[in-house]
Amino acid sequence: MKVLQHIFRILTGLVFMFSGFVKGVDPLGTAYKIEDYFYAYHTEWAIPLALTLSIILCAFEFTLGVMLILNLFQKLSSWLVLIMMSFFTVITFFDAINNPVPDCGCFGDAIKLTNWETFYKNIVLMVLVLVLFIRRNKKMPSFCCKTQGITVSAVMLFFVLFSVYNYRNLPMIDFLPWKVGNRMMPEKMEPVQNYVTYKNKTTGEKKEYLSSKIPWQDSVWMVNWEFLETRQVNPNKVLAEGFGIIDQTGMDVTNQMVNSEDYIWFVAMYSIEEAPVKAQLKTAEFINKTLGSGIKLVILTSSSPQVIAQKQKDLVFENGEFCFVDDISLKMMVRSNPGFVLLKNATVLGKWHWRNVPDPTSIDYNALSKKYITTPK
Repeated sequence: MKVLQHIFRILTGLVFMFSGFVKGVDPLGTAYKIEDYFYAYHTEWAIPLALTLSIILCAFEFTLGVMLILNLFQKLSSWLVLIMMSFFTVITFFDAINNPVPDCGCFGDAIKLTNWETFYKNIVLMVLVLVLFIRRNKKMPSFCCKTQGITVSAVMLFFVLFSVYNYRNLPMIDFLPWKVGNRMMPEKMEPVQNYVTYKNKTTGEKKEYLSSKIPWQDSVWMVNWEFLETRQVNPNKVLAEGFGIIDQTGMDVTNQMVNSEDYIWFVAMYSIEEAPVKAQLKTAEFINKTLGSGIKLVILTSSSPQVIAQKQKDLVFENGEFCFVDDISLKMMVRSNPGFVLLKNATVLGKWHWRNVPDPTSIDYNALSKKYITTPK
């Protein structure tokens, strides 16, 4: 039983450390997920606390994993793990039943689990945790109390600072679709396939046809079969699913911008009005330098046309070209408001937080192209 206890303790600790790390490396993304829960459970008043809760929760989870692996404060850690797992098992059970938030985000964007998969995972963990809790009074070798306290405090402080650093810059490890080096669209777009389902008026039999294969010329068939529904199959693997750029005339310009053979800067501002004044001024300076060098730049935002017009009137973004993208897509694009993304041939060449975006005139664009854009053989 002692061997099992050791194995269960290590396994549980590793899961807690991994879960805390993949969320802590992207605290803003975790905050967005916490906000989703606040909306789902009608506690919108707590939304301003989401980022703070994100950092604290991730640091606590990671530290608890370290405590388990190093066997620090055995009794305390057993109680804390049991309470935490009991709470989240109940929450994930209700999530699985009611599906208020499709993805609980227990492993951030690193591993996507359905709500039922998350619940089953928590049930397995609960078995391990219960064994640890039941045997919490069985003395096991550990460090002295003072050493344990210093270790726990140091780990907690380190991870808080680690998460704050990732928030103020960009995640050190990027699990998002718009990861540097990713190609957002296939090199050759295949045609979208449309399928049509028809039903036999007499027998009730249903048949699905590729739209180009419908027997229009058969008059008998046309009389005996009636249309039911259509479905569309897109064979092209697009990383940023659902991402769309709409210009100010209402036209979808996603393909021509993302697939541009020229360099193009995307400035992602899901909310212009929420962007810090310092960030807005830095962005305006960046826009002028970029356009002055002849490289195309587009500001992507979900803010209203009225807000855009006011900023242009105030001469903040007087030279900026604006297009519209929904806020969720922009938050998945880059964890910064504003954030800067450099593309060419649908390939992400670079991503920067507004605090550390480089001077656009000092970037070696050719070097980035050679590094990330593969030439078809």
